[in-house]
Amino acid sequence: MHVLLIGSGGREHAIAAKLKASPLLTRLTAAPGNAGIGSLAEIAALDPADHPAVIDFCRREAVDLVFIGPEAPLVAGLVDDLKAAGVKAFGPSRAAAQLEGSKGYTKDLCREAFIPTAAYGRFTEASAARAYVIEHGAPIVVKADGLAAGKGVVVAETVEEALAAVDACFTGAFGAAGAEVVVEEMLVGEEASFFAVADGETVKPLTAAQDHKRVGDGDTGPNTGGMGAYSPAPIVDAAMAERIMAEIVRPTVAAMARRGTPFTGILFAGLMITAEGPKLIEYNTRFGDPETEVMLPRMTTDLLELALAATEGRLKDVAVGFSDETALTVVMAAKGYPGAYAKGSTIEGIADAEALGATVYHAGTAMRDGRVVANGGRVLAVTATGADVAEAQAKAYAAVDRIRWPDGFCRRDIGWRAVTRG
Repeated sequence: MHVLLIGSGGREHAIAAKLKASPLLTRLTAAPGNAGIGSLAEIAALDPADHPAVIDFCRREAVDLVFIGPEAPLVAGLVDDLKAAGVKAFGPSRAAAQLEGSKGYTKDLCREAFIPTAAYGRFTEASAARAYVIEHGAPIVVKADGLAAGKGVVVAETVEEALAAVDACFTGAFGAAGAEVVVEEMLVGEEASFFAVADGETVKPLTAAQDHKRVGDGDTGPNTGGMGAYSPAPIVDAAMAERIMAEIVRPTVAAMARRGTPFTGILFAGLMITAEGPKLIEYNTRFGDPETEVMLPRMTTDLLELALAATEGRLKDVAVGFSDETALTVVMAAKGYPGAYAKGSTIEGIADAEALGATVYHAGTAMRDGRVVANGGRVLAVTATGADVAEAQAKAYAAVDRIRWPDGFCRRDIGWRAVTRG
């Protein structure tokens, strides 16, 4: 099979590596790709936002399946346009991708299907949102409704901070994503990421992971796209996983089918494990980043066969499996991230890190005159496996320390919760 992989991050590098291992694969192309993906796939000079160009490429190059990594092409309806052109694509339709594209849509679906989540209000004008904040007090969470590249959520500790977040949304800080705002109660507990795969009717659990969103050690500083992760998540044992499937994931897939917008693809539930049980924070409709970099190394199932089965509506016939080992990834980011940062600095020592048995996934890199250079905020994801979190953590940081990149930084405590828990 010839597969076209859409995306350019660490998630897509991990997906490319897993697809490359499939005996079904005959050719792998990526667009736009990065320096790491380029070692596994042909790179096509395609803009994923140019749907006619993607379709033309698929027809010209006899692409059998398009695997879409990031959220923006899904929300923009790339799957719909490919399907209309007779090209198979793994991922949800534009309508189903609203689970990620509109936080208010998801909250309303939760209300309809009795899925546990935070109490909330939806607003299209600042005055009503401000009144809701004042009425409910702080701490409280303010979210831009649409896609904001992971930056449209403010966990406000004070009413003043929440009001400022509301005003920021409605004055254009997040563009069209902030034209509508969701304000919700702050859930208390421990966060976890839970992944499942669906074909519109059947849904199967994958595995759980825990991400580290704050930029600094000890979960300090501003939120980022993720500074590291580990899988499995000890807080999501077999009993908790079944509760998540029974109370959140299966009702969601059933509700989407009832609405006439069946969900096909990866369903990523961002959860808070509270004293009352799991509650949904938000949905993503694709693999997460950096969770993918710790999930896929543990997956024993053929990812290409899984994606094809989901796309063709025969997921019930595919067994899904993961190894018992733990995987942990440390994100190396450009200094200044998640604020302003410079591009173009040289990175050395990746081969030395991988010589220790780690895998270095490229998230924001490019090749320049034969050198790997930084080309984004989150630049590398250094992943190692072990019998438990402590072993995987030690191996990952040993590999990190082999990488020579003065303009980069990382957190030094990824996995601390699980290590502390023992």
